[in-house]
Amino acid sequence: MNYVYMLNCIDNSLYTGWTNDLKKRIKAHSAGKGAKYTRAKLPVKLVYFEEYEDKIEAQKREYFIKQLPRQKKLELIEMFDSEKIKEYI
Repeated sequence: MNYVYMLNCIDNSLYTGWTNDLKKRIKAHSAGKGAKYTRAKLPVKLVYFEEYEDKIEAQKREYFIKQLPRQKKLELIEMFDSEKIKEYI
């Protein structure tokens, strides 16, 4: 499975990424071994994700979300069922 996800950083910024192992990637971010952007903004919190069978589709969606203004990202997060996050943290 492939995932597009958003993290809320300590400075309240949002980080969007793609991975094929969400649990492992979240652990890496939390341990300061994720993206350079998030290393200086710990702790991070998973606030949104989408699942994709196809890697290319996930990467296209990641790019699309990264282009969105902050308000649109917040709207996605608000509509997301946060109960789904529990199995990944």
